[in-house]
Amino acid sequence: MERLRGVVERITYANEENGYSVLRIKCKGYRELVTIVGSMASVNVGTVITAHGFWTSNPKYGKQFDCKEWEESLPASIYGIEKYLGSGLIKGIGPIYAKKIVNQFKETTLDIIEEEPDRLIEVEGIGKKRIEKIKKAWKEQKEIKNIMIFLQEHGVSTSFGSRIYKVYKDESVSIMKENPYRLADDVYGVGFKTADGIAQKLGIPRDSYKRCRAGVFYTLSQLGDEGHCYANEEQLVEKCVEILEIEETKIVMTISHLVHEKEIIKEETDSIYLPPFFYSERGVSKKLEKIMEGSRNKEVGSVEEIIKKIEETEKIKYDEIQKKAIHQASRSKVMVLTGGPGTGKTTVTHGIITLFQKSGLDVLLAAPTGRAAKRMSEATGLEAKTIHRLLEYKPPEGYKKNEENLIYGDVLIVDEASMIDILLMYNLLKAIPDHMILIIVGDIDQLPSVGAGNVLRDIIESGVIPTIKLERIFRQALGSKIITNAHRINKGIYPDLTSDKNSNFFFIEENDNENMIDTIVALCEKRLPRYYKVNPIKDIQVLTPMQRTETGAYNMNKVLQSSLNKNTLSLRRGATEYRLYDKVMQIRNNYDKEVFNGDVGYISAINIEEKVLMVIFDGREVEYEILELDELVLAYATTIHKAQGSEYKIVVMPISFSHYVMLQRNLLYTGITRAKKILVLVGKKEAIYTAVKNNHVKDRNTKLAERIRSLIEEPVNCLNRSKT
Repeated sequence: MERLRGVVERITYANEENGYSVLRIKCKGYRELVTIVGSMASVNVGTVITAHGFWTSNPKYGKQFDCKEWEESLPASIYGIEKYLGSGLIKGIGPIYAKKIVNQFKETTLDIIEEEPDRLIEVEGIGKKRIEKIKKAWKEQKEIKNIMIFLQEHGVSTSFGSRIYKVYKDESVSIMKENPYRLADDVYGVGFKTADGIAQKLGIPRDSYKRCRAGVFYTLSQLGDEGHCYANEEQLVEKCVEILEIEETKIVMTISHLVHEKEIIKEETDSIYLPPFFYSERGVSKKLEKIMEGSRNKEVGSVEEIIKKIEETEKIKYDEIQKKAIHQASRSKVMVLTGGPGTGKTTVTHGIITLFQKSGLDVLLAAPTGRAAKRMSEATGLEAKTIHRLLEYKPPEGYKKNEENLIYGDVLIVDEASMIDILLMYNLLKAIPDHMILIIVGDIDQLPSVGAGNVLRDIIESGVIPTIKLERIFRQALGSKIITNAHRINKGIYPDLTSDKNSNFFFIEENDNENMIDTIVALCEKRLPRYYKVNPIKDIQVLTPMQRTETGAYNMNKVLQSSLNKNTLSLRRGATEYRLYDKVMQIRNNYDKEVFNGDVGYISAINIEEKVLMVIFDGREVEYEILELDELVLAYATTIHKAQGSEYKIVVMPISFSHYVMLQRNLLYTGITRAKKILVLVGKKEAIYTAVKNNHVKDRNTKLAERIRSLIEEPVNCLNRSKT
């Protein structure tokens, strides 16, 4: 192998998942910068790298040095030190302050920061507050570097370094050595497989109790991620044996011990639960029973008179089933209102709200996400809160509204209930007083919740909660091809793909992914903005069935960012570049920032010196440090799952056989119904046909329906109970 040594000038590419990087380094004896490629994820700009490898020639990028082994050392030259400090590695030092500090201390700069950081006060413009920030950041980056070196030595992605440090601080490496399986429990994004990789390198026996315990929890968590509340014992043992590759008896013994220690819960039917899912499922059924048995604080006035007044004031005419829904709400303690787009759910909900308000009842409105709550507010003219905000969720205390501190009000109407998982539903019901009326609104044919459970469907299928299903499409909605095609798809009928310039539903046939991408870019960049006079970033949303593949959200985001946002002011975190004015999405709940999974915002400011950026979410500006950027993804394109509860002026959807595993009727239906004004499908007719015909909705392991049935007697006034 040949040896190459130089200063890292820039990091052209870094994949945090597998560590693959492309670096440009300045070497003695070479006039131009040299390109080095290989697994070097934790290397920083300005450091000196000594690489061992081979010269290769890439047809597209030319001559490159393929690195097989490498060492990194702190820079010794003034040039390297300035480059190192100015790279944004140390919060509080950007390019400007880096130059000032190096001008002051020359080659001794790094020694000064390490041993006498208070001397930075000698540098013009640096005060005590900034020095404290630099001291903290210097200590953190050293520890993070140690974590990254440890991870790299054990063949694990270094992208988790900063997250691990946030949880364990200075004890990070010692905790990982003592029990790496703790990472899977404590650190967001670190799964069992990552922890297991470290454990195997550390020599922890494959059949150790630590590993078996972690494997059982991992398997139950994986099933939870797939929507299941429990696993059958046989299913759990089989899956654990497959994952851990050890003998069955060890797994059976581990499960038995965990059940005895009450770390997991086993019912007589051999159903095994993680405790939160068990207590939530049982708690939802018990709380629904209590609410249904509770008496109201106030009764409603004459329903017929109020309906007549609403019709006169609003210039509308309710049909029989809509009137029945309002009558049902007038006498139910718990009720479900379901139906597809254009069937009048919003109109009926508005009528129910008016009925209660005119009867002097205090009505609260809530929805699972910020976007769904905003839509609810716009439709009703009243304030709607997210469920988290309604329950006053604050970390680390949790929900301030609970069984000991109940919500105040007479009626709660919850919209987009198909998105609510079993854990959130339980926390919501715990905070509802027994006298409160609960109206649950949602479309049962949409995708179920991302989290465990199938709450809306289970409540309906219990057969004992009064349910009204709206099915008639109203005249004004019949003029919308988006709505008529959505209902056709829902019934398993192939959609009408013909269109003219006055239509709101379009199909463009493209047979390969490359042409699909080119067409989608042309639609977003020029054709749609020009014709409909819309903002391409704010008003057009690309929805795709998957994250991966060429037409998946990840690749489409890179392509669309490149075409729609030419700003050069940016911050890079791993393989993602965040540009000024980019559309971004939060991908995990952050209760400190009050930003939640699925919230979409726009980058409003970037501070290169401080390595922070600001994102506006619904008029509120939120700050992100560079190490927090893994909570944000670009959102020019997003998956249909992530778009639940949202509406967009214009939706563009690729659909092809590269999404084969996701070609399902409810996914296509959900995607199409996100479009408010215009929908454009781009792809293959055969893929649409496949999705329409595939109505195999994967069953979820839940017992909520039977738990509700076992507690609640069938109500007398169940007017139009759906057996969907």
